[in-house]
Amino acid sequence: MKIDVLTLFPEMFTGPIDVSIVQRARKNGLLDLRVHNLRDYTHDNYKTVDDRPFGGGPGMVLKPEPIFEAVEALAGEKTRVVLMGPAGRTFDQGVARELAGQEALLFICGAYEGVDERVLEALVDDELSIGDYVLTNGSLPAMVVIDAVTRLLPGALGDDQSPVDESFSEGLLEYPHYTRPSEFRGMKVPAVLLSGNHAQIEKWRREQARLRTQARRPDLLEKSPAPGSERKFYEPGIIRQN
Repeated sequence: MKIDVLTLFPEMFTGPIDVSIVQRARKNGLLDLRVHNLRDYTHDNYKTVDDRPFGGGPGMVLKPEPIFEAVEALAGEKTRVVLMGPAGRTFDQGVARELAGQEALLFICGAYEGVDERVLEALVDDELSIGDYVLTNGSLPAMVVIDAVTRLLPGALGDDQSPVDESFSEGLLEYPHYTRPSEFRGMKVPAVLLSGNHAQIEKWRREQARLRTQARRPDLLEKSPAPGSERKFYEPGIIRQN
């Protein structure tokens, strides 16, 4: 997969993309990830990327010219252009799987009061938000999305079953995990996990996942499959059509 990131703060990506699974995916040729400074697509001496909003109001708005030039230079025919902004659909595991199936992604990291609306109208295929709270800019959200998507690339985790059994993969939180010792400070591992009966272990895990979700995230149960049904994932959200 090819991922390009357009941001005002490329330094923020130093570190997160050079460690752990993202680094391994890059080294193994599974991910071609490149971070670009939006200011490199300006042509004035001050590298101006923002201006005051028409109609007045506080803050500044990202100008269309450098964003258009950058996207036109970086995006190919099969590139999905994604704006990280607070008005986008909420990012979840279903959206991560949807994006992981793309050949190329280009993330525009919003900043200040937002971007000129003409960028959304003409360039953006999808707008995503990682939650209902305010961050300084869209770089951190882009890192979150990139990490979640990278984990789903075939071969990124080493074991292709790993992303299937994780939290949210079936719309449920993941079941409890235990490891050695089987008893610690009087707390024992559930006997079923020591039984060697894989059918009973699978049943227990499904029950525990549903109970944990009911207690902690009951809202997820509306999207989860019924007990004993085939694995299902979140339905993809609506994509903006240009």
